[in-house]
Amino acid sequence: MTLWQKLILAVAGLMALGLLAATPGMAVLPDEILDDPALEARAREISKDIRCLVCQNQSIDDSNADLARDLRIIVRERLVAGDSNAEVKRYLVDRYGDYVLLTPPMALGTILLWVGPFAFVAFGAVAVFIWFRGRSVGTAVPRMAESGGLSAEERRRIDSLLAEDSSPGGGGKGEGGRE
Repeated sequence: MTLWQKLILAVAGLMALGLLAATPGMAVLPDEILDDPALEARAREISKDIRCLVCQNQSIDDSNADLARDLRIIVRERLVAGDSNAEVKRYLVDRYGDYVLLTPPMALGTILLWVGPFAFVAFGAVAVFIWFRGRSVGTAVPRMAESGGLSAEERRRIDSLLAEDSSPGGGGKGEGGRE
């Protein structure tokens, strides 16, 4: 095995270890797990969409915070009591507000969260289009317009060149009357 192959293998191994270390660990403690596997699966499904109010951008399924543990217990208690998944979420929303959901509902109060990013990108695209369109129009200014036209000497020279070119035989010179 060459040195480069060893180096590539070492880098790939380190990347694999980094990916394993970056995966979130489940914070559910053994004493929280329900005996019924179907109810436990439903509890995990619900917990993935409930925000830890302390960690803010973690689900209660991934958080080790005390409040997340309390919320996980509430979810399991409600499921054991016979609530549906929607009823459990409604109970938590009634108690903590829409903020407790990692995926906020489409409502008048959250419309900016749903539409805002798309509107921002669209506004940026229109601004870039207008900017490029403005740059391409009128950037090339003809040289004659800058100087205000031809001087009398330049006009006499052009007239003499045109006269030579229009004479019979064209003066024997190449195209345009010049060599």
